[in-house]
Amino acid sequence: MPRWTLYSAPGTCALATHIALREAGADAEVVHLDFVAQEQQGSTYLGINPRGRVPALVTPQGLLTETPALLMFVAQSFPAAGLAPLDEPFALAKLQAFNSWLASTVHVAHAHRRRGARWADDAAAQAAMRAKVPGNMAAHAAAIEAGLAGPWVLGEQYSVADGYLYTIGGWLKGDGVDIAAYPRLLAHRARVASRPAVQRALAEVPVDTRP
Repeated sequence: MPRWTLYSAPGTCALATHIALREAGADAEVVHLDFVAQEQQGSTYLGINPRGRVPALVTPQGLLTETPALLMFVAQSFPAAGLAPLDEPFALAKLQAFNSWLASTVHVAHAHRRRGARWADDAAAQAAMRAKVPGNMAAHAAAIEAGLAGPWVLGEQYSVADGYLYTIGGWLKGDGVDIAAYPRLLAHRARVASRPAVQRALAEVPVDTRP
């Protein structure tokens, strides 16, 4: 039996943890929820993760949620995989800062396109949020572009931050951003996509059928 179970869904940030697990060679099963059928709000899943969100990682020690925490847990659990600079406090803090920014700022800006009801009931307010998405996401893409000083987020070392950036970068086109305007980011996506572990993870993801 797999040691861990990751609950994911197509098109979500859970792909970042899925990639990290495959990079680490972890003994992990990945279960994809059907968001169209609202499986994430069903009693079975809520019994596993009462927040009704993905990702959720079930381990022998218990449940873990939130992408930055899951990525660091994988990196620390499989140090030989080299997915984080675990012995370099400053570099590790930079990785954590980048992942936290993706989670707290970039992901939230993206969520205003489909999830405006989380913040406002008024239809006009939700429409105003959607209208801001292309500009906000383009600004974030520009910031990432400026910060990519090497082949990977941390420079010469591939890390869990790269799979996370790849995941969120996949949302840019749908958010109205021309990724071709960001050649470093575009090249980064190609490098990540060429990795065997990433190809395996992508092959395991069902087609995204969310509304």
